Formats: sequence, structure tokens, C-alpha cells
Amino acid sequence: MFGPAGHAYVYFIYGFHHMLNIVTEGVDFPAAVLIRAVEPVKGVELMQARRGTGKVTNLASGPGKLCEAFAIDRSLNGSDVCGKVLYVEDTAEPATNVVTTPRIGVDYAGKWKNKPLRFLIGGNPFVSKP
Repeated sequence: MFGPAGHAYVYFIYGFHHMLNIVTEGVDFPAAVLIRAVEPVKGVELMQARRGTGKVTNLASGPGKLCEAFAIDRSLNGSDVCGKVLYVEDTAEPATNVVTTPRIGVDYAGKWKNKPLRFLIGGNPFVSKP
């Protein structure tokens, strides 16, 4: 998270899940966005095999599920998200129903716990659940 903007910060948590963050600020300034969920549009069969489920809305509807579906692990930590292996691609229409809610799973965050820092598309079935 202290690396350059536009790079992945991937960490292992709870001894079970990987989490993908995209660093958003300069070196030595810890700021990143946790990617909590995506709507799979390509490679769905491979994701279903990796996740062991046929339910498409359950493939990447949480940060750990997302990493498992996309085979994201610590080996990708520090990767440029504009690179050839791990990248963000803008192919969708702009979202029109963006909703903000308090973050999930940050009971330790004190006054920041209930801040509306979770952004999602309202009503989207691929969004991670609280």
C-alpha cells in the first residue's frame, strides 16, 4: 500500500483469503481501494471451476471470492494494474446508480467505521453482501 499509484497491493488475510487493492497515492503515502466485487463477463467457466460453483452471481461477489475466481495471490503484489498480467479494463457503460454505504468488516476503524466509503452499483446482483 506504500508503493506507487496504479499498482496492486495484494495481501493474505485470516489465513485463507487474498485481497486485491489498487494503490491510489504516491510512494510512502498509504492509500488504496479494496476491490470488493466484480461482474464476471469473460472466462466464466474457468472462474466457476476455480470457485467450485455454477452460480455466476457468487463467483466474485466478495474480495476473497474475487481473488479466488481470478487466481489473484501474493505473486501479483506490486503488479502494475495497467500491465499485461493484472490490469483494469474499462469496457462498460458508465454506472448511473452509484450508491455509497459504510464499509464492511472494519469494526476496528473507530470513527471511520461508519463513513460512507463503500461505493457500489445499487441493485447490482454481483455486489458483495454485508
